Amino acid sequence: MYAELIAIAVFLFTYALIIDERIHRAVAAMAGAAVIVFAHIVPWEKIPEYLDLGTIFLLMGMMIIVNTTRKSGLFEYIAIRTAKLAKGSPIRVLILFSLVTAVVSAFLDNVTTVLLLTPMLLYITTLMKLNPVPFLLSEIFASNIGGTATLIGDPPNIMIGSAAGLTFNEFLINMGPIAVVDFVVILLLLVLIFGRSMRIGEEERVGISRTIDALDERAAIKDRSLFMKSVVTILLVVFLFFIHDKLGLEPAIVALTGAAFILFWSRVPPEEIFEKIEWPALFFFGGLFIVVGALVETGLISQLASFVVGHVDSTEEAMFIIAWFAAFASAIVDNIPLTATLIPLITDMGQTMDVYPLWWALSLGACLGGNGTAIGASANVVVIGIAERQGINISFVEFLKVGMVVLIVSVAVGLGILWLRYFW
Repeated sequence: MYAELIAIAVFLFTYALIIDERIHRAVAAMAGAAVIVFAHIVPWEKIPEYLDLGTIFLLMGMMIIVNTTRKSGLFEYIAIRTAKLAKGSPIRVLILFSLVTAVVSAFLDNVTTVLLLTPMLLYITTLMKLNPVPFLLSEIFASNIGGTATLIGDPPNIMIGSAAGLTFNEFLINMGPIAVVDFVVILLLLVLIFGRSMRIGEEERVGISRTIDALDERAAIKDRSLFMKSVVTILLVVFLFFIHDKLGLEPAIVALTGAAFILFWSRVPPEEIFEKIEWPALFFFGGLFIVVGALVETGLISQLASFVVGHVDSTEEAMFIIAWFAAFASAIVDNIPLTATLIPLITDMGQTMDVYPLWWALSLGACLGGNGTAIGASANVVVIGIAERQGINISFVEFLKVGMVVLIVSVAVGLGILWLRYFW
C-alpha cells in the first residue's frame, strides 16, 4: 500500500512540476525517478526494463546523424526547394510539410521523421518571418496521425500486431482510411485556428516568393563531400529501417550503426556533434520512464485498466471505452506501458466476446492520444526540444489548448469510421 501511495504522489508531483515549467522538465523527471529508485518502488534490476533503451538509443543515434548532416547544408538545401514549391504561401508550407511528415511517419519511425524535418521547417519559417509554432504543431499532429496508419508506424501498433497476430495489410485496411480522414480534418482545423496569423497580402506573398526564388539551393551546400556522404548514410539507414525485422535488428541498432558509420566516414570531430545532442530530451525520457514504470510495477495501471474494461456488456461498448481510455491515458502516461497493460486484458475478454474491433480501438487511442499534451508522444518532446534550442518556446498549456481539441476530434472521427465498419 505504501509503495502505491508513494508511486501516485511522485507521479502527480512530477507532472505538476512539468506543467508548472518553473523547473526544467528534464530535471523534474530525473528528480521523480530518483525518489522512485531511492524508495525501492522500482527494483534496481528492473530499471533497464522500464527505461525503454530502444527509444533512447534510437533517438540518440538519429540525433548524431542529423547533427552531422546539418553541417553539410543538406537541410537548408531541401528547405529552399520545399519553400520554392510553396510559392510564398504559408498555407502551402503547412500542407506540404504536414503531408510529407504524415506519409514518411507511416513507413518510418515518426520520431526519426520529425528529427529530420523540424530543422528544415524552422529554416523556412525563419525565411518567411512567420511564427513557427502553428507549423511545428501541425508537424507533430501529422507525425502521430501518420504513424497510426501502419503496423510499423508507431510502437503501440507493433506491440498490438505481434500480440494479436495482425498483418501489415490488416493495419493498412483498418487504420489507413482513418489516418487519411483524420489528416484532412485536423489540417482544416489548424487552418481554422491559425489561418488568420498566416494571412499575408498578395504583394507580400509575391515578395516572399521572389526572395525565396532568388536563393540558390546549391549555394546552401557548405561541404559537398559531407553532403553526398550524408545523403548516402540517410538512404542506407532508411533502407535498413525497412528490412530491420528481416535482419533481426532493432531500430535502435540501425540508428546507432548509421551514427557510427557517418562519424567514421566523414571524420567530423565527434565532440562537435555530441555537444549538439538534445541531452535534456534524453534525460527527460529516462526519468519519465522510471516514474511511469512505478505505476506499472505497483499494479496501479493494471487495476485502473481492469476497472474500466470490467464494466462493459458488449464489443461495441468496449470499443468506445477502450479507445477513449487509451487516448486520454496516453496523453498523460507513456503509451507503451499502457498498451502492454491493455493487451492481456483484451485477450482475456476474447473468451466472452469478439475482440477484433477492440485491437483497432486500442491502436486508435494509444497512437492519437499522444496528440493531447506536450509529453504525450516522443515526437512531441523531440520537436519541442529542437524548437527550444532555437529560442522558440511552446509551453505545456499552449500545447494543451490545441492538442486536446485535436485528440478529441481525431479519436471521435476514427471511432465513427470503426463503428460504421463493424456495427452499422
